[in-house]
Amino acid sequence: MLGEDHSLINEFPEHQATIVKLSKADPNFADAAKQYNALDKEIRELELNGAPIDDEAMNQLKHDRAELKDALYIRLTQ
Repeated sequence: MLGEDHSLINEFPEHQATIVKLSKADPNFADAAKQYNALDKEIRELELNGAPIDDEAMNQLKHDRAELKDALYIRLTQ
């Protein structure tokens, strides 16, 4: 679905307390979470604006978001 919110809290609501805790205590996690949420926002805005970039660029943004999401999930479940 276009424009869907994939923010970290929205993707992992069961880990909300851990996300908040790690965001305050771990600068590396906080930076990665901030980068993930910014990338998600960028993708969402592009989708809602008719994706004014080529498919390859959009796929790369989504790939980067997925890689960050996987890395953050690993940190959340350790």
